[in-house]
Parts: sequence; C-alpha cells; structure tokens
Amino acid sequence: MLSEPTVEYAGIPLPEVEVFSNAMLSAETTEKVLNALEPIKNIRQINMTGEGIPRNLNSGPGKGLPNNHSERKVIMVGGREVELRYLVGAFYIELDVENEEMLDEAVEKIRSSCEATMPHGFSLSVGRYSKYRKTLRDYR
Repeated sequence: MLSEPTVEYAGIPLPEVEVFSNAMLSAETTEKVLNALEPIKNIRQINMTGEGIPRNLNSGPGKGLPNNHSERKVIMVGGREVELRYLVGAFYIELDVENEEMLDEAVEKIRSSCEATMPHGFSLSVGRYSKYRKTLRDYR
C-alpha cells in the first residue's frame, strides 16, 4: 500500500480498477508501473497484492535469519520511498470520479500506462474489490 486514504467518504462505494498481472512483477517493473500511474488524476489510492517476501526467513535451516531476497527493496514512487514487501501480482486502484465519462477516461489512462510498463501482459476490470465501510468483523 502506498498510503492511507486522505479523506473519509461516508460509505460511498467508489469504483476500483483491478489490474491483474500475467506474471509476478520485479521491483523495477513495479516501480515503473507505479510511477506511470502517479500523474493520473482521479486516483485516490493504490493497493498492491502478491506473494509476500518476509523480512526474516520463517522456516528451514535459516529460520530467523534475515531474508536476502533480491526483490525486497525500497523503491522510489513520485519522489517518496516505498518499502516493497511483495512480489506484486495485482493492483487495486480506487478512483474518485463523478460520472461515467471521468471513469472511462481514467481507465483508459490506466490501461495505456500498464501496456507501456507491464511486458508480460495483464487483465483489467472495473468494480469494487475492497471494503468501503465497516463490517461485523471490524467490531471483534
């Protein structure tokens, strides 16, 4: 995750764009994708998911030792340092749009940015993939 949402929006389900990569992305490719998405207006937040890269080894003979994985890096996104803890496989991009025209324009910009930076291809869909209001599980 790049950052926490800056505004509370009272339970309004804003649209999200799911960009699902055909291959796990390297740290360099993830950095390129995020920097290509950075100038796009109407992006409220970007969440990333993928295969976790733990700081320390969790099992095996080296359990507890530092994990020297080549893809666990600090990348630069929009002038900020972001610690990459995943081999990224998907992006969930929340959009702050007011109408279908703005949504279509933002989705096309996201698609062209991904086409330019994701060499192994991707699938893109629009919907709502994350919680936008508290549920019963939040009160445990």
